[in-house]
Amino acid sequence: MSIPKTPDPAKLVVGCIMNDKASVETLYPMFEKAFGPVDMISRWLDFDYTDYYYKEMGSPLFRKVFVFKQLIAQDDLALIKEKTNKIETRFTSSGRRAVNIDPGYLVSSRFILATGKEYSHRIYIGRKIYADLTLMYSKKEGFKTLDWTYPDYASKSMILFLSKVRDKYLLDLKADKGKKND
Repeated sequence: MSIPKTPDPAKLVVGCIMNDKASVETLYPMFEKAFGPVDMISRWLDFDYTDYYYKEMGSPLFRKVFVFKQLIAQDDLALIKEKTNKIETRFTSSGRRAVNIDPGYLVSSRFILATGKEYSHRIYIGRKIYADLTLMYSKKEGFKTLDWTYPDYASKSMILFLSKVRDKYLLDLKADKGKKND
């Protein structure tokens, strides 16, 4: 029999796609209000792996990733996706989004994204939200992509950034556990 235990908290990671880089100036305080202080921010990454969003958002598109200081409970992901959906609607005009926001979390063994779209490899986590196993981590290979990993999350620059996030997460987790033992 397996004995259930509370999972480690996770590092909140929120990716944004937009064509107007100035939007980040409005997003940043909204994110901090919703999720607390930002810990890390990626450089601007070109989002040219698909034209899926061009009709709605225009082109060229860029991605920026925000990582937050406060560790989260893994089972808060659906609620976080609801919050990011509400933020996204503030950047919607005439049914067209100017910003696409993808929240997820990182733990030592994997990177998960939240989505409202069902698919065979996605696990329902409540509140009409699914968890997408996007990357797996192994000590030998680092982050490994999967057949369904989005191309931008499979890119070398993203994997390098998320590897740094993982390093920071491990330090934060150790500090968090140290506080609980005091």
